[in-house]
Amino acid sequence: MARILSIDYGKKRTGLAVTDPLQIIAGGLATVATCDLMTYLQSYVARESVERIVVGEPKQLNGEPSENLPRVKQFVAKLRKTLPDIPVEFYDERFTSVLAHKTMIDSGISKKARQNKALVDEISATIILQDYLRMKGK
Repeated sequence: MARILSIDYGKKRTGLAVTDPLQIIAGGLATVATCDLMTYLQSYVARESVERIVVGEPKQLNGEPSENLPRVKQFVAKLRKTLPDIPVEFYDERFTSVLAHKTMIDSGISKKARQNKALVDEISATIILQDYLRMKGK
């Protein structure tokens, strides 16, 4: 089997998470500068078999699109052209940053470490992927 990769796309930084090859467990992969993201993804899929890419769809609490959605859609269009053999789908990412902070607090990570936005992005990508797996019944 191949992995599923999730992306928590941001203007400056992007969090990435990936499943194990059996698609049972989601784990943080990296946080990458968004300007380097496409190069990173091309390199990763050249090394690892990726079945699907799940991209967090930014929405406001009321379900309306967030201001970041046009950037995310533009990125996804480029991603689909760059990696045409890998299906890309959106997944609602509401509350992932809040859950990431809660996860960090619950796991005992220090207040200073919780201010590390790169870590928050990676944990957010992991939460997106865990939710995706749960919803797909994997």
